[in-house]
Amino acid sequence: MIKAEFEALLDKCCAQLTTEARTTGFKSSPQFENRVREVLRDLTVAEIFEIDLSPHPQAFPDIALGDFGVEVKFTTNDTWRSVANSVLETQRIESVKHIYLLFGKMGGTPEVRWGDYEQSVIHVRTSHVPRFEVELPSGKGSVKKSLFDEMRIPYDDFRRLPMHEKMRYIRAYARKIHPDGRLWWIEEKETDEHTVPIQARLYTNLSLTEKTKLRAEAALLCPKIVKSGRSRDKYDDLVLYLLTYHGVLCHQARDLFSAGSVANPKNDDNGGVYIMRALKLIEGAMREAALTMDDALFVEYWGESVLPEKRISRWLEKADDLAQGWKPSECLFINR
Repeated sequence: MIKAEFEALLDKCCAQLTTEARTTGFKSSPQFENRVREVLRDLTVAEIFEIDLSPHPQAFPDIALGDFGVEVKFTTNDTWRSVANSVLETQRIESVKHIYLLFGKMGGTPEVRWGDYEQSVIHVRTSHVPRFEVELPSGKGSVKKSLFDEMRIPYDDFRRLPMHEKMRYIRAYARKIHPDGRLWWIEEKETDEHTVPIQARLYTNLSLTEKTKLRAEAALLCPKIVKSGRSRDKYDDLVLYLLTYHGVLCHQARDLFSAGSVANPKNDDNGGVYIMRALKLIEGAMREAALTMDDALFVEYWGESVLPEKRISRWLEKADDLAQGWKPSECLFINR
């Protein structure tokens, strides 16, 4: 099969999935990805491809069909942008020569589209390791320059480089997009992991709106914050999330939830567990975060994919297992 034929196959696949998205709909990334496999299997029944319906969970791309590969992304939001795979690509399927991005968007008007993977990678950001961001055009004239065009190296050449060589390109890209910013990873390091951001901001300098939003996201992803005050690691994941995903440095993480100005802004002297009171005040923002945050973040921080509408309940289960002296599910999100 040549590229034109495979791309025609993707057209048929996306058309069928778009119809399903607008009728029965898709609720989660695993459900959507499995359905993509089934549709591609049915469409290629007369071809030589064999689709693995139970692949390695970290395999890249998600679906391999001979020389062709399909990386599947899904969101319940109205956006064509998503966090993607690690720059490391340690589970790369080497038999795949041509990779495509197939994206299911359930927000707004549900739709499924595909694009060339190399042209769809438009940014790189850091988490526990650097990760690509992908985006499909939202309409005519909205095509963004790919990351590899920005770095002036073809994707196939970039992916074959050792990690320290990849980081040289990423650093140059970081300097290009933030010429006046402070770079926190500018030194050369022979390492596979980088947990510092391209550009950093101080949490104390953010607006109240942004502080509330980031506290809610971090609290949701990092339920360890409800652990005993004597626990040394309770804020580690939270600090790293703010730093690596948002470039925000918070040098007094404890104050995000235990300071009186946060947990008791009215200074009413009613006592109680400060972390509980602080979380109570951002319940609305946490609900919003649960419904809108990328599923890939929950897979990374929780180790599992959870439907948006079930994330608060799952967070409470995790928090109940971690808290001492109080039970979050009896105090928080009572009207869930």
